[in-house]
Amino acid sequence: MSAKSLDTDTEHLIKETAKRVFFTEGRFNATTQEIADAAGVNRTLINYYFRSRNNLFEIVFQDAQIQEHDLMEKIIFSNLSFKEKISQHLDTFFEQTKKYPYLEIYMVTQMNQGNCYKDKEHMNMLLDKFYLEVAVEMEKGNIDKMRPEQFVLNFVSLMSFPVSMRPLLQETMGFNNESYDKLLEERKDVIMNTLFIK
Repeated sequence: MSAKSLDTDTEHLIKETAKRVFFTEGRFNATTQEIADAAGVNRTLINYYFRSRNNLFEIVFQDAQIQEHDLMEKIIFSNLSFKEKISQHLDTFFEQTKKYPYLEIYMVTQMNQGNCYKDKEHMNMLLDKFYLEVAVEMEKGNIDKMRPEQFVLNFVSLMSFPVSMRPLLQETMGFNNESYDKLLEERKDVIMNTLFIK
């Protein structure tokens, strides 16, 4: 194995481990040493590849944002019907939630600190396409008439709120991890039935 390939593998290992520590385990305050221990590497390698713990945080967060953005673009510009697009997005979102239950919480935290996706022009293009499709579905009578932005708020709220507020909701509602996971598994049907007119 070449030195370059080994470098790439080690860098990838550290990033994937950081994602697991942050987003699967919810340890946002994990130290560089804790991430290194979890990855089975020397702490100096994290500084070598990423310069600092904060920089690693930033890179991992940007990766998560880009991945989410790319997924949204792929679905919005697909040839699926509007209802199928919503269904597919929900499938992917809840699948990712199983893998990274704390990702949504982390993203909200970072966005509250001003670390939002920077390509706003491209995001506006995606939203304009989505708003147009929402308006068409309203004219067809498939969804209730409202401002398209309100539909987006409903969609995002119904999908993200139970995930981003999981620690609080799980505690106050008296669910353990397994029973709350089951509740989330039922969300897709609830959301589809709420958003679309039968």
